[in-house]
Amino acid sequence: MTRARISDCPLARTVEVIDRWWTLEILHVVLGGHTRFSAIRRDLETPADVLADRIAALRAKGLLEVDDTAEPGDPTYRATDLGRSLRPLILVMAAFGNHQLAPEDRSVVLVDEETGREVDPVVVDRATGRRVDTAGFVFARGPKASEQVAARYPEPQAGG
Repeated sequence: MTRARISDCPLARTVEVIDRWWTLEILHVVLGGHTRFSAIRRDLETPADVLADRIAALRAKGLLEVDDTAEPGDPTYRATDLGRSLRPLILVMAAFGNHQLAPEDRSVVLVDEETGREVDPVVVDRATGRRVDTAGFVFARGPKASEQVAARYPEPQAGG
């Protein structure tokens, strides 16, 4: 596992949790409804021993758990709260990847299940509903910022 250069950096902590590309791939499949080991394996075309090791790693990180009602020999997995909290990141990363392609070249798109209309996810502030991917939003140091983080980011401005 990769260790963060700056231990209190939230971006570095996220990368530590994700660690390998297949973390998001497996979570994407499980969150999409393919929860049995056999279905995950079939969807990802991954050898059983490799997939078992990867799922064990995700369970150890607290991203997946075994469904207690699963059939022996073909366990069912579900994302934990921590695993489900990565879904918005997966959606935004997929949108980023699609923005690099012409619409006719996209192999997977996010759609509104009810209308079938393609959607473009954005990140908004939960309290105000305002998009946060604009110049009006910046990183600032938090109350527990280390010296290294405090040197990189300003104090939050009052009145916000």
